[in-house]
Parts: sequence; C-alpha cells; structure tokens
Amino acid sequence: MIPLDLDQVADVVGGQLVSDSGRRVTGVSIDSRTTRPGDLFVPLAGEQSDGHDHIAAAVEAGAAGFLCAEDRPVPDVDGGIVVDDPLDALTGLGAWVRDTVDPVVVAVTGSNGKTTTKDLAAAAIGTDKVTVANPGSFNNEIGLPLTLCLLTAETEVLVCEIGARGIGHIASVMPLLRPDVAIVTTVSGAHIGEFGSLEAIVEAKTELVTGLVDDGVAILNADVPAVAGMAAAAPGRVVTFGLDANADLHPDAVEWDDTATATMTVRGTSVRLPRPGVHQVTNALAALAAAIEVGVPLEVAAPGLAAAGVSRWRMDVSRTDADVTIINDAYNANPDSTVAAIETLARVRTDGRRFAVLGYMAELGEETGPGHRRVGAQLAHAGIDGVIVVEARAGAIADGAREAGFTGEIVTVPDVGEAGDAIERRVTAGDVVLVKASRSVGLERVADALTAAHRDEDPGA
Repeated sequence: MIPLDLDQVADVVGGQLVSDSGRRVTGVSIDSRTTRPGDLFVPLAGEQSDGHDHIAAAVEAGAAGFLCAEDRPVPDVDGGIVVDDPLDALTGLGAWVRDTVDPVVVAVTGSNGKTTTKDLAAAAIGTDKVTVANPGSFNNEIGLPLTLCLLTAETEVLVCEIGARGIGHIASVMPLLRPDVAIVTTVSGAHIGEFGSLEAIVEAKTELVTGLVDDGVAILNADVPAVAGMAAAAPGRVVTFGLDANADLHPDAVEWDDTATATMTVRGTSVRLPRPGVHQVTNALAALAAAIEVGVPLEVAAPGLAAAGVSRWRMDVSRTDADVTIINDAYNANPDSTVAAIETLARVRTDGRRFAVLGYMAELGEETGPGHRRVGAQLAHAGIDGVIVVEARAGAIADGAREAGFTGEIVTVPDVGEAGDAIERRVTAGDVVLVKASRSVGLERVADALTAAHRDEDPGA
C-alpha cells in the first residue's frame, strides 16, 4: 500500500481523526488475529461477530490506526478515525489507491477456473511487470477494496478475479475497478440455485465485459458458445482462446505426462502447466492471452506461468511416503469442474487403482439431482475403480454411477470422518485418490488424514 499518515487516511475516507497515533499506515486488516504492525484496522460487522469488539486487540497487535462507525463508542486507544460506515470507507480508500497508482487492470470471472486463471495470469505477467493479484478468492465487495489497497507506487498491473452471487454484483464494482482487460473463463450451471437460470448467469458474467473501459479488450472462451457470444457486448477488441483451432490463441499440440499435467505448444512456444488437469489448458491459454495484451511476449510469459503458485486445494498433487498419490481439489465443486477432475484422475498413469472421494455440490437448485447424477455417470465412463460418496445429500452421485453401469466399488458414508476411514482402509501403494466437493463439506480433511495414515515411518526399510 502507499504509506499514509492517519490524517491523510481520514481525508481520503471522509472521516474524522479523533486520536493520532503518530504512526503511518502501510497496510489494511479486517481481522485482529492477522493484523500486522502498520495496518489500518477496519472493523466490519458480520452475522456472528462485530469487528468493533476487536479494535483494542488490533491496536495491541500493532495497528497504526483504526476506523470506527459513528454510531459506536470510540475505544480509548490512539489512532481512531470516525466514519459513517467502515465498509464504505474501505471502498473509498481502495478507490483512492487504485486511482493514484493507475495500473493496467486485468479482471477475471467465470463459473469455473477464475481463481486458477487469475493465479496463472499474475505469474505470466509478473515475469516482466510489477504485478499485484488478489489473495486467494478475495473477489467480492470486501475482497476487492482490500486487494486495491495492496497496490504500491511501483505496481504496473493488477490481476483480480470477480465473483457474483446475482445479477448486478459485478456491475456494482466496475466503476471501482474499471478493467482494461476482461477474461471470461466459462459459463455453466454452477451456482444456478442462486441465480435461478443459466441465462441469468450469462447476464451476470457479461457485466464484466460491458464494464471494460472504452478501449478495453475482452478475452473470451471460444469453446463455450455462451461466452463467445459475449463479444457482441464488448466495447472494444475481442480476443478468443480455446482448443478450437479457430480461436485466436489455441494449442498447436498438447502432451501429457504421468500426472496428467500438460505441456502445450502455442505459436511455436512450449508452455508447461504448473498443475494437472484437462481443464487447465484453457485456463492457461486465457492467462497467456492476458499477458500478451498487457505487453508481455509469449516466450517471456511461458516460464512465469510454468512456475506459478496456484491457490491451495485446487488440483494439488502430493504423494505419500507409502506411494499413494492424492489429488486434492477440495476447494470447491460443481458438476463441470468435478467431471473435469474425474477426467484428470482417469488420465493419471498408474499401475494401481483410481479412487474418488466425492461430496455434495452446493448452490445447484433444481439441478442438484441431475448434476450429481452426471458426476456419477462420469465415474462409469472414466473407468474409476472405486468411489466414496460423502453424506446422504450427495447420494445421487452413487445413483448416477449405478445407472451408467459403474462396475467399481461404491461406498456411501455419513460424514467426512467416516470418509477418511473408508478410503484409508482401501488404498495401497500405487493407488491414486481424487478428493473433491463444495467448500462447505471440508473434504480437504480427508486428504490430510490420508497423507497422515499412509506416511511411511521408515521409508528406507
């Protein structure tokens, strides 16, 4: 962040400085447990707690100052700035930083792949330009201004993902973000329970394209007709990516290693992907297209993409000491992403067996039953050896597998703990296990338990 005195912060956010600590603000925090020296603590009210109750703890942790809503008593500690509403003030501070730094802004949205594409784009662009990306999935009305506050005077490019829970959510942050480049990865029935229809999801994601600056560039997935059709809404140029040979950026060849990780040739440049997955090819193409558009040559961007650090629990591959391979894709799930993960599991080369531990996929509305059945059918088509279905509400996965002629073992368990026990009892050296469900299920605990259970205490024995 651009360092600011507290009186400068108060001026930016339209607040009143009531007690100057004499310290400069060098960052922003909304959680007293992770507040660092120099942070401005912004207390936000949630369903379970109110950040105002933790102001003193934040100051004790080293906060240079804090915001306080005008309808709340100001704690008797130095550094207080009284504002109408802390979230509005945080948004105003983020807007000021964005306007002051004025970076090239690359924004990413889509039903699947937006976080990974954001991570890949930031790595590819960062090989040549000073780049800031939003941490994890800081992609909403709180995460976006926090991300903007990470910009420094040296920042040249901002890469951030934008999420939506309904029509109008993306549009509401476009005046704040004003993207120069907009990437739409894909559109599917993910979160259809929140949006109500696929048409509503398309409308919501199109808001990123219409929110571009006048000479902005829309980077669209040519393989998905609903995304390709957003070209009509673009105010400026359109660049397409995809497996389709007619896409502006497409692979001339793709090779796969034993872990189902791709190396592709694009315009004569070899590009190694940092994570396995058949769906990672299009994510990488979108990231490379963004790098090219902000002035990073393909041959410079490719090594950066290959070395990208991708947010956790997204196709994380690890191998235990006892030679069990775990694909931890437990961050989130919907039918399309889970089918892609199963395809990846089937592509992994092994002399052992392939297991999937799968849980409930949330926010599907009327598509809940059909979506889970489709995933079950993919298990049969891919020839997976066994599946552990976690919780009764995901039972349609088992139904879909049986209906599609699945010949492997199907086990349904009531909770995550039982899932861990069930898979631990079954896997042996050489086996591969995929773990995937919606975030709320917490299946990463199965991956952790499996790693612990199959650790060889004496690998040299």
